[in-house]
Amino acid sequence: MSIFRLAHLSDLHLPPPKGAFGWRDLLSKRLLSRIAWRRKHREHRPEVLAAVIADLKAHAPDHIAITGDLTNYASLAEYEAARVWLEALGPAREITVSPGNHDALVNARDGESFAAWTPWLGDDGAATFPQVRVRDGVALFNLCSAVPTAPHLATGRLGQAQLDRLDALLADPAYRDAFRVLLIHHPPVPGAVAKRKSLEDQDALRALLARHGADLVLHGHAHEAMVSTAPGPDGATIPVLGVPSASALGERGHPAARWHGIEIDRQAQGGVEVKLVARGLDPRTGQTGELGRCVLVQAGRPAIQRA
Repeated sequence: MSIFRLAHLSDLHLPPPKGAFGWRDLLSKRLLSRIAWRRKHREHRPEVLAAVIADLKAHAPDHIAITGDLTNYASLAEYEAARVWLEALGPAREITVSPGNHDALVNARDGESFAAWTPWLGDDGAATFPQVRVRDGVALFNLCSAVPTAPHLATGRLGQAQLDRLDALLADPAYRDAFRVLLIHHPPVPGAVAKRKSLEDQDALRALLARHGADLVLHGHAHEAMVSTAPGPDGATIPVLGVPSASALGERGHPAARWHGIEIDRQAQGGVEVKLVARGLDPRTGQTGELGRCVLVQAGRPAIQRA
């Protein structure tokens, strides 16, 4: 059987275009984000992101998963700029976007939130969650933990309706034989980030995973390379993988930009092997290259070891 190559990147923080911030935003949370961007723009560099994307494209993945924070203020101008950027990245059916907290910074009017991104959210043409996209035996369950929050908070929440729908989808026999990957911005791992940045209903999500199982969870938000696990059924564990920002220069205490290549090898004898290849910017040379590799899953079980 063929190997499915899934590329994972996150926290792009594309530069805000002209018109992304207006005088009406002076009384909203966007003002705090604008102040923060005056500092962060030195770290999140478009030329760094361009180098990472060129490296990613050179390896021709079968699908690209982006786990949020394409924008900074969640303005209509940014949604549109991100749409143009996504169109240049590749065909929408080969790219899935799970929104991040910066993509839902403030309450949006009906129909505005992520409407420009519907081709990249799923296959049904709607900005609703969760959605499932099946590609060559791999089922991508796209979740949205992005919700508006009070100033100085960056928490996420799935909400009961989304959790109920995910409960039904994970139990659906249609996906029983697929390799099931969950995409979410906030890490569903206790202590992965500070409480003010955490996923509020992570216990409920972890309970669903413990009941129904999954094969892999991908997230962003922490701006760190993270490999952890979540409990699955019957004492099994599910690998949970986070990736640093794809645009970070690496000079503010976080890792430099990188992307993860995930090779899912569903072998003819029924076993599964999943390898992770980390690639990205080497701050010492300014060049992109391989940063390391490991085995995530071997013979259907987590195997966090060097390849």
